[in-house]
Formats: sequence, structure tokens, C-alpha cells
Amino acid sequence: MKELLRVKELTVDFGVHEGTLRAVDHVSFSLPPGGTLALVGESGSGKSVCSQAIMGLLPRTATISSGSILFNDPRNGTQPIDIARLDRAGPKMRTIRGGAISIIFQEPMTSLSALHTVGDQIGEAVELHGGGSHFSNIHSLGDQINEAAQLSGRKLSRPEIEALTVDMLRMVGFPDPKRALRTYPFELSGGLRQRAMIAMALVCRPALLIADEPTTALDVTIQAQILRLMKDLQAELGMALLMITHDLGVVANVADDVVVMYRGKVVESGDLRDIFRDPQHAYLKALLHAVPRFDMAPGERLVPIREITAATGHLLKEKAVSKPTETFNAKAPVLKVRHLSKTFRIRKADTLFEQLTGGGTTRTVRAVNDVSFDVERNECLGLVGESGCGKTTLSKILMRGISADPNEGTGRVVFDDWGRKIDVLSLEGAELDRFRTKLQFIFQDPFGSLNPRMTVYDILVEPLIIHKIGDDAYRREMVSELMEMVGLDRRHLSRYPHSFSGGQRQRIGIARALALRPDMVICDEPVSALDVSIQAQILNLLKDLQKQLGLTYMFISHNLAVVDYIADRIAVMCAGRLVEMAPAGELFRNPLHPYTKALLSAVPMPDPDARLDLGALMEGKASDPSAWPEPFRDDPTNQVFWTETTPGHYVRVARGGL
Repeated sequence: MKELLRVKELTVDFGVHEGTLRAVDHVSFSLPPGGTLALVGESGSGKSVCSQAIMGLLPRTATISSGSILFNDPRNGTQPIDIARLDRAGPKMRTIRGGAISIIFQEPMTSLSALHTVGDQIGEAVELHGGGSHFSNIHSLGDQINEAAQLSGRKLSRPEIEALTVDMLRMVGFPDPKRALRTYPFELSGGLRQRAMIAMALVCRPALLIADEPTTALDVTIQAQILRLMKDLQAELGMALLMITHDLGVVANVADDVVVMYRGKVVESGDLRDIFRDPQHAYLKALLHAVPRFDMAPGERLVPIREITAATGHLLKEKAVSKPTETFNAKAPVLKVRHLSKTFRIRKADTLFEQLTGGGTTRTVRAVNDVSFDVERNECLGLVGESGCGKTTLSKILMRGISADPNEGTGRVVFDDWGRKIDVLSLEGAELDRFRTKLQFIFQDPFGSLNPRMTVYDILVEPLIIHKIGDDAYRREMVSELMEMVGLDRRHLSRYPHSFSGGQRQRIGIARALALRPDMVICDEPVSALDVSIQAQILNLLKDLQKQLGLTYMFISHNLAVVDYIADRIAVMCAGRLVEMAPAGELFRNPLHPYTKALLSAVPMPDPDARLDLGALMEGKASDPSAWPEPFRDDPTNQVFWTETTPGHYVRVARGGL
């Protein structure tokens, strides 16, 4: 057996109340030593069930009905082991799991223990499995420690385990590995938490690494760094990689071979370039057409696998506003933001004594730093940037969820209610309640933003009840219209959120946001957690509703390809600052700011011939204003200004310009 892993006719069934659910149906694929195989498909296609079967982590209700999972463990000679026949809780499976085969889960925060330090969690894997032994290229300190212990036939000591852990943390790019030993997961950013997961998976030097959607929840720049890290470590450690993902851009950048799954079955498989250049199955063709691209023609629409038809009834078409006043100017911005800032003070107490006495160190974080922009009526303004750049904080200030800094009275937000100028930051009480019917919000997490104890009808009618709009008959009719508007069946109004898929839950969130017939909607990462085909559904729905209802959008995202598809203008935000703003097409043809260039270079395209330019990421310093080259450097020694380079194209530069 030349393959490291060979899955042959694998079938996995789940026992449910209605009978038996077949999650994996006669799936076969193989992976050579050191190779990279991508398992591609939407949620529910059976990808993760395959990985759970390989790791022996299937739930109790699941059974392997037929097939085999042959693993040729290089640590135990040449005789392959059939994982499908092993006891999942037995000693043989425990030896393989975590030692010879490791896995990186999708969500690092829920996969890491919140009660233990990063050092303890990585060290625990070393205590259970040792440091790995099937590599001959011993060059790191960790490899030397592990080899010496194995030659002497003894277990690793605590200092040796700690040294091995530090060496692994350094290998995955932690800025301060020794300090990371005492750090808890909640103290780390999303990128560093994912690096900690990778360190824990690789510290035992596995022959096979399974990466189950390892970059789905990450920003594009962090995602690019993680992909680069995984490929570098794969080459250095000589391991095989099984990448499970629904992102075809990621597949095009890392895989050698591709297996496409749909409803538990393999529908297409082959070499990476053959799969992308000449897709045969209708499902794969549909996936490729559902991915936003920078080279889309004007007016071209994404093609989701299942299209949604937005149908707006007569109640939704009637604007819930008074008639425009005599001072109404149709060309005036619907929202003006001037010199907004928001500062947070964060106290770090390392010891119990400091926590009790209020001691420790305090630092100031400028989440929003002198931000100014306009949102034109009936346009979609895209706001892009990494997590932590201040996008969501800015949106909360606009919604009056949090207060802006006083800023000596210069910070202002003015909303144009059809000629009536509303000073948003000064609103209180009933006036604030009325304003919130004009500006609504679509949240990032469709499940977390819906009350699991309320039916869909209760969720959709709640805004109407809170704002005392209409009688019972009006509300029932409006809720029915809202369901039809987002392509859901009104007969499902009595169901609860858990009964719906992720895309359907997001459509319920959109319907709730539009229940009050607002003039403007802030969309905060509304498609970041969705599969590509569901993402295409939601993006098309939002575009259709904007035209039908005359809406204005501010669309927040970290995915530039998504923003390019839906937005008219794009503002780029980094470290609390707006650094560039331009019409969508102009921004991608001629990016000026180094951070914008880094974002563009980090977007993985579904094309094997257009792989990521990882060198443009500035070695992870793209989001550090003090590391930007002149004339963009933003530090206390430089005065920076908002400069218009071409009509409508603004960039933040130092005095003197470009």
C-alpha cells in the first residue's frame, strides 16, 4: 500500500427518530505520504463526518455500516491498520488519534479549553503521545529533545515538555512563545488561537493532519498567513494534509487533488487543475459560479444552486415615513459621519492580588480614530477591514448601541430623514426609538441573533409590537409578506430557529430588519459564516431588496470579493482609521494604500493559476500603521491627511501627498 490513507467504500449511518440517516454513502479516496487532498462541499455534504470517522470521533448514534479506512502508520511498520474496525475508545485508536493523525477544528475558541493555558494544552498532547518519531530531518531543539528521550527509553520530563512546546509555538509563528505558555485562549486573537490549535496538532509530529475548515472564521489576511504557515510546516515536517473546506479559493491555493462531495456522495474527483479547468458535474459547476470574483462583468449576477425570488407585498412597498419636506434634497447623503472616535481603557491584572486591589497595567485602545464619511441615498457603501479594526464598533455608534467619545464636541452623526436633519448622537428617549425605525441592523451570526425560545412569527412581529405599529390583522399580514419577501414558506411561522438551516436563519434576520420598513440597513458580516452557494443566495436577495424597497446599505465585511459584488463604493478601515475610499471598480484597479494592497493580495481566488501573493502581506505587518512605508506611515511623528487623488478616490497620506 503506497498511500498513507485509503478510504474505500465508506458508509456512515446515523440513527434518528425517523429511522436511519445516511450521512456518508460509499465514499472512496486516497492520500499519498506528504500529499494534500481537499475534500470540498457545502454544509451537510458529509465532509466532517468523513474526518470524524478517520479520527474515531463519530458520535454514539453513528455507525460505520460498510467500507474501510486503511492507515499506513509509518511508526508501526508497513502493515496498514483499518481504523473502521478499531474500538473508538480503545488503546490502539487513542495511540493513533493525536499521535499519528491530528486534526485542526473549525472554531479554535470552542476547541480549546478556556480553563487551561495554551502551554498546558499543548504539553498535554506531548505527555499522552510523546513528541513523534517518524521524521529523519532532526534540526529543531524540540526534535533533538524528543530524539534523545526516545533513544534513552524514558519519558520526557516537565522542562523538556515545556521546551518542546516553546519550540512548537515558535515554529507556528507566536511572537513571544515563552509568554504564550502562561496565556489563556481568550487572551489571544482569532489568528493566534488558530496557531495554538495548529501547534497542539503538530507537536507530536503526525504523519497526517486533518484541517476541518481551519480558516472559515478568520480574516482574509490572517487566513492567508495560516495557509502559508500550514504549507510551510507541511514541507518542513513531511506530513500529509487532508483539507476539508467549502471555499474553492482555499482549495486552489493548497491542494494537489480534489474530492467533491454532495449529499454524502463523491460526485467528482481528480487533479486540482483538471477539476478547475474542466468541471464535469453540475454541482461543481454551480459551486464555481456561486463564488464572487473580481473579474465579473458589470451587471453579472452570482448563480446560486437554489435561487430565491424576492416578492414584496403592498405593505412593504409603502414607506413608513412622512412625505419629503420642502428642504429635501435627493442628492444629499442619507448619513453624514464626522470626526467620530471611540477609546477603550483595558486593565490587565496578572495576579489575584492585582485583580482584588485594582492593580495591574492599563492601556488605551483607540477603536475608532477620527472617522468621517458619507453614505449616499440608495447606494451600498462597503466597509472592509480585519477583525479588530473598528468596523463593528463604528456601526454600534451609528446605532447608538455605544456612545462615541466627546471629542471636544467635533464628533457628529447626521441622518437625513427626507429633509429632516437628525443629530443622532444627541437623541434620547422616544426620539431615539423613532430613529431606530429608520436605521436597522443585520447581524453576523444568524443563530446567535435569534431568540431560540421564540417562534419565527414572534421574532418577526416583535419589532412591530415594540414600536406600536398596526393592529393584529396588520401585523399578521406584514409577517406573511416578510416571509414571502425572503423566500420562506409562511406555513413555517410556528417553527423555532433551530429548525432552519444557516442560510434560512439569515433570511429570517433580514426579514426582521426590514419589518419596520427602514430607509437604511447596516449589514454586519451577514454572509461570513455561510457556504458559498448560500452566500450567493443572500447577496442576490439583498441586491434585489435594495432595488425593490429603495434601501440604503452599509455593508461591513472582511471579504473584498463579496464587497466588490454588492457595493457601489468601498471604504477600507484599519486600526480604527479609514485609510482609503473609492468606487468599487476603481479601488480594485488602482489600490493606493499598502493595507488595501495587502487585503487584495490575501483574497484566495478559485483559480490554480492565480495563487496568493503572500509576499504582499508585509510579513503580517500590513495592519500596523507604524510599519507602513512613506508617505502612508501613521505615527505620532507624522501628520496625515485625507487626500483626493482622482475624483471620488481618497487615501490617507502624510503632508506632501503621493
